Amino acid sequence: MKKIAVITATRAEYGLLAPVIRELRKYENTDFRIDLIVTGTHLSENYGMTINDIHERIDHKIPILLKSDTEIDISENQADTLVKFTHLFCKEKYTAILILGDRYEILSVAIAAGNTRTPIFHLCGGDTTEGALDEWIRHSITKISYLHFVTNKESQKRVIQLGEDPNRVFNYGSTSIDNVLTVADMSKLEVLKSVGLEDCSYAVCTYHPVTMEGGSVDKQIAHFLGAIKSFPEIKFIVTKSNADQGGARINELLDKANEEIDNIHVFSSLGVRRYLSLMRYAEFVLGNSSSGIIETPAFHIPTVNIGDRQRGRLQSESIINCGTDKDSIINAILVALSDKHRAVCKEVISPYGDGNAAQQIAKKTIEKVINGRIDLKKKFYDL
Repeated sequence: MKKIAVITATRAEYGLLAPVIRELRKYENTDFRIDLIVTGTHLSENYGMTINDIHERIDHKIPILLKSDTEIDISENQADTLVKFTHLFCKEKYTAILILGDRYEILSVAIAAGNTRTPIFHLCGGDTTEGALDEWIRHSITKISYLHFVTNKESQKRVIQLGEDPNRVFNYGSTSIDNVLTVADMSKLEVLKSVGLEDCSYAVCTYHPVTMEGGSVDKQIAHFLGAIKSFPEIKFIVTKSNADQGGARINELLDKANEEIDNIHVFSSLGVRRYLSLMRYAEFVLGNSSSGIIETPAFHIPTVNIGDRQRGRLQSESIINCGTDKDSIINAILVALSDKHRAVCKEVISPYGDGNAAQQIAKKTIEKVINGRIDLKKKFYDL
């Protein structure tokens, strides 16, 4: 039997993988199987126990260390992940694994696959996020991987520039656009009621650590919250940070703000359907998450992108970039609320595809696994 493993460690990553999993499982039969492996923050109460938001069949649960306060914590997490997934891959002998993106635990999964000579099919390679450790991690995973499903033309060029054969690099767009078109189906009143709010003007927010900077998380969040308090007429629905170094401290400060600031409402996780449905009707999206860069423009609403975490990503005209200080954030929000900028947003065309990425990724994956020959002795492609 041929088997592909799809691995997810975080809520955001799962949201992007879910449409691919559903498409791949349409091909399952007695000779072909898709295993879903759940690990990372999905299995943590501190991060919302988001395994409960996964509705597909789960074949393996792999708990790993999650403490992320220091550099040593991150390395210990990576070492734990490397050992556990090496054991799993040796036991299961997958024909290939499918992973997404740029997280430190996924780098360990990729190394485990490399050590066990398990082919890697990689989503979202070639993107750039100059303000985060994700930048070098993502490119490292690209070089370990065999097949590449990028989200845009610029990323396709970068993966080829890294020496990957153009015949193994496919630009089908981002599965986030698939989700925008199919998953965000709750009405405004329905989705607001699900988070305990009545009809109102609101923004959706996420603030992650900027892992390539040494600045104070406390100071950045103080400016972020100060800007929020300057718009008391708007409700700010905030999802907590991920498990990067500094994320736990951000979440601690958000929990405190949730008790002290009237117009802020903090959630560990909202799930893909609620999150995207909330985004659809928001006045704007605020923070430094990739979702503000990729998904939000497809809804034709503004993004206020704070700081350098997403610097380098391909952006739409609907995105307003600003500094991390309170005044810069306030000024950017005022632009986002202006009629002039909202008119710009209405005309934006997403550079991340047409919403058919998952179907094309699944089809090409099946073609390679069932009919193709995978030769891990890759030749470096010279430009």
